[in-house]
Amino acid sequence: MKEIHDEIGTLLRGMIEKREKALKLGEVDNEDLLSVLIDSNLKEIHEHKNPKNVGLSIDEIIEECKLFYFAGQETTSTLLLWTIVLLSMHQEWQERAREEVLHAFGRSKPDFDGLNRLKIVSSIKVPMILYEVLRLYPPFGLLTRFTYKEMKIGGITLPPGVLVGLPILLINHDREVWGEDVEEFNPERFSGGISKATKYQVSFFTFGWGPRICIGQNFALIEAKIALAMILQHFSFELSPSYVHAPHVRISLQPQYGAQIIFRKL
Repeated sequence: MKEIHDEIGTLLRGMIEKREKALKLGEVDNEDLLSVLIDSNLKEIHEHKNPKNVGLSIDEIIEECKLFYFAGQETTSTLLLWTIVLLSMHQEWQERAREEVLHAFGRSKPDFDGLNRLKIVSSIKVPMILYEVLRLYPPFGLLTRFTYKEMKIGGITLPPGVLVGLPILLINHDREVWGEDVEEFNPERFSGGISKATKYQVSFFTFGWGPRICIGQNFALIEAKIALAMILQHFSFELSPSYVHAPHVRISLQPQYGAQIIFRKL
């Protein structure tokens, strides 16, 4: 673990230093997140006379890079993976989603305005599908929160310094919350939105909830919608006979033996 930590740190440090040098020489436009982060950091340091207590250190930038990659890419790719698996298992939903996408975009490249149209076309099938995938196979099965003062949750009083586990996976498969079809893939349960699907309880918090809700939630869902729309436009897909359904936690929820999918160009 230490060797991997050091290797990643060395690679990122080299990228950051190279990008900093290029930005100072005006050789790089703010084309990506790293450039935006470094440029903002350099400006903040430059604007203050005492730069020691201002801005991010290179180690802090390295940690931000790790966080954005892991939280921003790992989670969205996992969501798309399980979406492809479930739409392969449920061909009728794949066809309904494709019909919606083609109605909104045709064969044109999806754009932001078109994504908004997916909210009203054909009973908002694409968002419904993504929510149902997140319910059945959330990228992370557990969230933790730490009490910094005495807090009351329902009828329970918690002292400061308590680590509270929020079992997303268990709650998402709770019959009392979702009904007897809790184990079934049924995007229609979200046809009236999240609040109606959860009977107006805070029981669907894949992205967290409250003041610490994931700041990347909207971006992740837009990214997933665009990727899914483009896949549906150009391919039909089904599970390979070699696929073995075995959800397995490797930090995020992954198929233990991989996801073998057969794609056919339309």
